[in-house]
Parts: sequence; structure tokens; C-alpha cells
Amino acid sequence: MTELQQSSGKTKDEIATAYSSPPWWYNLRGFFILFFAYNSSIGSQLRFFGPNFGDQHLEVACGTGLALEFLLRWRKKKGLPEPHITGIDYAESMLDGAKQRFSGNSSIELKHADAANLPFPDNTFDTANIANAVHCFPDVDGALLDVYRVLKPGGTLAANVLLYPRGPWLFNRIADHINRWAIHKGILYTPYELTNIRQKFVNTGFEIVSEAVSGNCYNIMCRKQQAL
Repeated sequence: MTELQQSSGKTKDEIATAYSSPPWWYNLRGFFILFFAYNSSIGSQLRFFGPNFGDQHLEVACGTGLALEFLLRWRKKKGLPEPHITGIDYAESMLDGAKQRFSGNSSIELKHADAANLPFPDNTFDTANIANAVHCFPDVDGALLDVYRVLKPGGTLAANVLLYPRGPWLFNRIADHINRWAIHKGILYTPYELTNIRQKFVNTGFEIVSEAVSGNCYNIMCRKQQAL
């Protein structure tokens, strides 16, 4: 099945409306999707995204901030430095949850913004993470281009992308049903074929540092090219 055949075709505003659930329900639903659709675990995501925090860090599509909170706890346990974090999300209800979660934390700044139209100057951030969200963007090419723009030369992006189900038959059926429901709901734009989504990162100009498939997710660490 191609991406176009399963794409929701929803606009960014329709997708933002689909994320207007109470933050507690969004978080609970997210754990279910993580296990059955992504076939991933919180631990594996912490180990993948946790090290990729520079002094100035951009967290794209931060949602309610629950995953970010887990990542910061993981980093603290590892004795890693505390960065200055800018989190953005287009769904205002999700962002409100993050603002409540991190109220009083001066090292975390939260903004309402579109991933494909970031309100930041070129070469602003040392690192960026896009956790569990690339496959939710209606304009994934625009989002990758703008993240590339705001990263400093040599800055790194860590992202995971939902692939079409690729496990045993029963798990594939469960994941496929969840994906179809999520597309209909508007919280998923489309899963991807590995070669197609990989090429989007390359076309943006990113240099791939590492890549791996974990469950139904493609994990990619890539770097903005150094200025000549």
C-alpha cells in the first residue's frame, strides 16, 4: 500500500483539532499506540532520544511534554547536563498540558508553532528531536526543511518514523487496525515505507549518522552539513 492510499489528507488545523483531547487521555492513548502500533518501548526511546540534547535544543511536536519529562529524568539519572529547551506544538490543547507540566522551569520555553514554519532564525539550535511525530505531519518535507534551517551547521536531528507494520501476522493486523483508526481520527497522517522516508531526509540535505529499524519504527540520527 502506498503512502497516498492510506494518507488522511487532513489539513494541519484538522489534525490539531484531532489532538484536542484532554492531555490525560492523549497520554494514555499514546502508551497504547506506542506498544501496539509502534511496537516500541519507552526504554528504547529514552536510549535513542536521550543523548541528543545540545546546549540549545529544539523539541518538535512536544505534545503534553510527558515524553520530554521522561527524557529529562533519564538524562538527570545519567548525570548529563541540563540544556535550554524550546518545545513547539501546533495543537494548543497539547501545548497547554506541557505548559502546566513545566510551569516554573525557566530552562524550558514552549511556543505554539507549525513545524513547517518555525518562528526562529537560521542556525539557532545545536540539536533537535522529533519523537513520534514525523508521520503526523501533513507537510513532512516542509517540516524537515525548516528543522534543517534552524539547526546550526553540524547540529543533529534525532527522529523516529512509523513504518507500515512489518512484524508477525497477528501483530501486523493489530497495528494496521490502529493505524487506520488513527488516520480516520486525524492523529496520524500516514505510515511510511522505509526507502521513501529515508530519501526525504537525504533530499533535505541531512547527512545520516546512524539509522536502524526498531519494531515498526525507523530511527534516524542525522546531521546538518557543516558550512563550507
